[in-house]
Amino acid sequence: MQRSYGMEAALSSSGPMQATLGVVTQAAQIQLRYAVRASVDEWTIPENWPVPESIPHTLTADHFCSVLSFWASRAQRPLFVARNLAVRWLESKPSVGVDPDVCLLDPPPPEVLELTSLRLWKFGHTAPTFCLEVVSQGHPYKDYVAVHERYAAFGAPELVVFDPFLAGPKAFGGPVLIQIWRRDELGVFERQYAGPGPAWSETLEAWLIANGNLLELADNRAGSRRWLTREEYERTEKEREQAEKEHERAEKERERAEKERERAEKEREREARIDLERRLAALEQSLGDKGSTG
Repeated sequence: MQRSYGMEAALSSSGPMQATLGVVTQAAQIQLRYAVRASVDEWTIPENWPVPESIPHTLTADHFCSVLSFWASRAQRPLFVARNLAVRWLESKPSVGVDPDVCLLDPPPPEVLELTSLRLWKFGHTAPTFCLEVVSQGHPYKDYVAVHERYAAFGAPELVVFDPFLAGPKAFGGPVLIQIWRRDELGVFERQYAGPGPAWSETLEAWLIANGNLLELADNRAGSRRWLTREEYERTEKEREQAEKEHERAEKERERAEKERERAEKEREREARIDLERRLAALEQSLGDKGSTG
């Protein structure tokens, strides 16, 4: 019988690691057990680490991404909408960059479906034409202090900063629900809108409208012609088709009722005519009888 060995190890704060080997008669396996000293300082997450997304943050960004993706899928040119895509612009310092919550690639690189990061020094990699940053509740300072400077550095045409939780610090002019930063003809990147909305996006040619924690897109300022996600569109289409079928059914029912009314009317006319003819015949008979007896 083939033998294999398991190993059990123990580490204490007072002595070296100890290991015990035991014979294992079945499949080979290794077992480890040891104590670890808590090292809070080493486990502390540095300030420059990526900020994890809360569930409300994810829902906000995912909804906008879904809306924009469905719009992009029906455009007459290649477009791609990305979530948390790394955008880098310095080949000498590839760690310098931003990771937009949502960005629009117009046009996308040829290898977009295998893209791990957008590197603007590579052929076919161009700056996103539209970017969205959702202000984090746990770390709102970056979206109010320096994020627009990074977007200005790589030549972003338009940046929207959405603060649905109004977490922006007052010390830096917050909170502001919607901010739009845009590059003008001279290449100057400046904030051109700051307020509750609706606000116009020149890149998307649509209105940005806050709806609770969600940021909507619409063709009109009132928001009655709102852009839909694919799921919303398909559901709306099914409801429209169902309404049309219901209308057709009601129309057929109305036509059937109208035909039934016409048939009943003709039947009444026929019965009235028969009754009249019967009475006329009876009258003629009566008159004939009187004439014969006279």
